[in-house]
Amino acid sequence: MTDLPLDPIAIDVGSVLQHTATSLYAHLVTRPTGRAVRMAIETRLGTAGPRSLSLIDFSEVTILDFSCADEVVAKLLQRYADPLGHEAFFVFRGVHEPHRDQVEYVLQRQGLLAVAETAPSSFELLGQRTAEEDAAWMSLERLGFVARSEGAGGPGDDLDRGAIDALIDRRVAFRSPVSGRVHALSHLVRHLL
Repeated sequence: MTDLPLDPIAIDVGSVLQHTATSLYAHLVTRPTGRAVRMAIETRLGTAGPRSLSLIDFSEVTILDFSCADEVVAKLLQRYADPLGHEAFFVFRGVHEPHRDQVEYVLQRQGLLAVAETAPSSFELLGQRTAEEDAAWMSLERLGFVARSEGAGGPGDDLDRGAIDALIDRRVAFRSPVSGRVHALSHLVRHLL
């Protein structure tokens, strides 16, 4: 899709964990283990082009503690928050009940925001956000994408453009440099990965 100049990357954290840790279990429970997994993910991102969309899949991870949620999720988001040379977007899959509280806590504590698939084909924002950002994200999620400036009566006319810009700045929505359309990351994951 020429409108979406993104390199798609799918990373199974359970598989990365098995290759980076000596444990046979899919438990992310120590900061050094979380750091090793994050570094393996960053190495993979280093092979991508200038712009990427990564699906970070926690589905096979049995236990995720707070320190690993901090190392793998929060530090990864922080590392790519201000793109210098590589613009990375992330969707976190398999963030269900055993992981959700830990991920939500570290994101809230650090003022970060992420898109997470919390059930099959069910995406949510996790982390710190305003009511306006939440409403704009839910509308964008429902529509899939909106044009740069919809005409009168077009879909997305009711969106708070300031909140949409904030979502783009916080890297939970993507503005195509080709068309100017703003895309929900969940819809990009479905089309690219």
